[in-house]
Amino acid sequence: MKSDRVILTSVGAEKLHAELKNLKSVQRPAVIAAIAEARAHGDLSENAEYDAAKERQGFIEGRIAQLESSLSVAEVIDPSRLGANGKVVFGATVTLYDAHQESEVAYQLVGNLEASPQHGRISIASPMGRALIGKQEGDEIEVDAPAGKRVYEIVTVRYA
Repeated sequence: MKSDRVILTSVGAEKLHAELKNLKSVQRPAVIAAIAEARAHGDLSENAEYDAAKERQGFIEGRIAQLESSLSVAEVIDPSRLGANGKVVFGATVTLYDAHQESEVAYQLVGNLEASPQHGRISIASPMGRALIGKQEGDEIEVDAPAGKRVYEIVTVRYA
């Protein structure tokens, strides 16, 4: 079975490594201790603390496995080394003018694991991300949004 390619910015890779370290060195030992303490209370069949701790342990172990799997096949890409010459590429931060809203918004194009639109990071696989790739300052893009078609003008492209 072929793994999907996981692309990350260096900041995204650092955050995922930090999360993995925290899960393994802080959260995993804490939940093991909570399970041991709940076991000490006796009858496990009606022990809500034990059930909650076991559920938390399952989540932590699942997230550890997911992060280890993703990071083992991850490729960290530095947008400043791509020779993009002003074009929108993975990792670029793009400022857009939304004529409909009469406002500007900035997004960084990242991989799926890093995407967080509320924090200004959109996936290159999203409709907006796909519309932006290869464009440059001054270009207009049209995106199908839930509220209908939206037109944006690319104001700036930065490689941080």
